[in-house]
Amino acid sequence: MSWRLVLAGLALLLLTACATSPTGRRQLLMVSDADVNRMGLATFQQMKQTDKLSTDARKADTASCIVRQLVAQLPADWQALDWETQVFAVDSPNAFALPGGKVGINTGMFKVAANQDQLAAVIGHEIGHVIARHSAERLSQSALAEAGMGLAGAYVGRNASPAQVNQVVALLGAGTQVGVLLPYSRLHETEADKIGQALMAKAGFDPREAAKLWENMIRAGSGSQAPPRLLSTHPDSASRASALAQAAPALMPAYEVARRAGGPRCP
Repeated sequence: MSWRLVLAGLALLLLTACATSPTGRRQLLMVSDADVNRMGLATFQQMKQTDKLSTDARKADTASCIVRQLVAQLPADWQALDWETQVFAVDSPNAFALPGGKVGINTGMFKVAANQDQLAAVIGHEIGHVIARHSAERLSQSALAEAGMGLAGAYVGRNASPAQVNQVVALLGAGTQVGVLLPYSRLHETEADKIGQALMAKAGFDPREAAKLWENMIRAGSGSQAPPRLLSTHPDSASRASALAQAAPALMPAYEVARRAGGPRCP
C-alpha cells in the first residue's frame, strides 16, 4: 500500500473521529466508548486484585453515596453505566475515575478532604474526566503518535506487553496507582474542574469547597520532599484553586436549589 493511500485513510479517519466535549470543545476520538470502557473495567478489576482494599465501612459508604449523588446529575446515558466505587487502603491522597464508571478513592484522600463537599470536589473532577472522554482522547492522541491503534487494541485483546499495559493504564487516568505518572493536559484539567464543580453544586455540595480542597492539597505537600501524587499530576494548583474560587459564586444558585430539595444525603 502506498503512503498516499495510508495518509488518505488517516485523513478520512481524522475527519470522521471528531466529537464535542461537554464544554463544547472539539475533540479527536479514534477509540470507541465500548473499547475504552472495556479497558477501564479491565484496569479496575486488576487494581482490585493487586492493591490493598479498605475495610472501613463508613468510608466506603460515604464515598459510594457521594458518587451516587454526583452521577444522578449526569445525562441519562452516563447514568446508565455500571458505576462502582472502591476505597483503596493507600495513604497517598489520590482519587480517579475510569471509563465505564469505575471510581477509586485512597484512604489518604479522607485525611486531606476536610468534609464531604471537598471529597465531592475531587470525585466530581475525576468523573468530569470520564464524561469528557479524556481517556479516549489521550488514547487517540497516543495512537496517532504511534501511527496505529495497536496499543489500545493489544490491551483490549489482553496481548499487550507490561510496558504497554502501564502506558494504557496511565492514559486511562489511573497511572498514579501503578507508579506511572502521565499527567492530563492543562486543558483537560481545566475542563474537568469546570464539569466537576458544576456537578457538585447541582448535587448539593458546596462549590466553594473545591478551591479549599486544592488549598489543602498544597498544604499537604508543603511539609514533605515530594507532593501528594494527585498534586504532582495536576500542575499549577494555586492558580487552579483561585480559578475555582472565582467560579463558585455563579454556581451557588444551583447549590441552593439542591439544598432546598434536601440533597445531598450521605452518611
